[in-house]
Amino acid sequence: MGNNKAEQTTLLLRQLATEVRAARARRGMTRKILARDSALSERYLAQLESGTANPSLEVLDKIARAMDITIADLILAIGGSDLPEAQLLALIDRLPAAALPRLQQALEHRLHPDSSEAASVNMGHARARRIALIGLRGAGKSTLGRQLAAQLEVPFIELNRLVEAEYGASIGEILALSGQPTFRRLERSCLQAVIDQYDTAVIATGGGLVADPQSFKLLRDRAHTVWLKANPDEHMARVIAQGDLRPMAKNTEAMADLKAILSAREPLYAQALWVIDTAGQAPQQSAADLFEHVNRLFEQLATRPEAPPNRS
Repeated sequence: MGNNKAEQTTLLLRQLATEVRAARARRGMTRKILARDSALSERYLAQLESGTANPSLEVLDKIARAMDITIADLILAIGGSDLPEAQLLALIDRLPAAALPRLQQALEHRLHPDSSEAASVNMGHARARRIALIGLRGAGKSTLGRQLAAQLEVPFIELNRLVEAEYGASIGEILALSGQPTFRRLERSCLQAVIDQYDTAVIATGGGLVADPQSFKLLRDRAHTVWLKANPDEHMARVIAQGDLRPMAKNTEAMADLKAILSAREPLYAQALWVIDTAGQAPQQSAADLFEHVNRLFEQLATRPEAPPNRS
């Protein structure tokens, strides 16, 4: 009996370690940053992420708050596989990333049983002619976004620049002074302001926006999302060319961190409506592919009927 209990505890701690590492990677946080924002030592976090530390609820709450999530988000990793929620998450985890958007649509249709045609029309009008580019830093969101906006003759908006203007400091300074929760709240507020102000625009988002469920749902609901995808080597080369290594500055394992971030975020990025793979492509070709997708979308929107009245 004693051995079984010890084995179960070991398994749960390993599951918790995996979840903390993944949550940190999705947010692009180094262990050093998480230690600072949670007021825990790097050594302790290293033990926790290796499955050898047995944290209290107070410690888990500090970690969750530092990553701008709730302790409940971590509890599922501790609660065992008999919970229906855990079983459902386990099934979802086995699905290919490309199947996730269809699953989400099916669940939303089940919860809100409008006719699928009316729901599609409503969603198309809710997104208007906003194009949102998502992806890791170095994917080409700023470069391709500017070109696309110029071709379409619409405003180009970099969400991070709005956040910096709102706070009055750089993204790095915001994270250093106020942490992830403040940054994510500002990001969500600026995104809502853009949606309220512009029906037509090209929006370049920060790479970690997808890690905030509220912001990412708002983006998916109110804009046509495009994942600009590239491989880790290209991401790193482009970031270095830009002279920007945040948040991996002074980190000797920068490439390993980047791969972990990309791996943790890929299922989220894959929820975009389209994927433009920029790997091995000249910027001109990627820009042409992006413009072709968007131009076809706008032609389809022009032929759609007006959205029916909301029957809420």
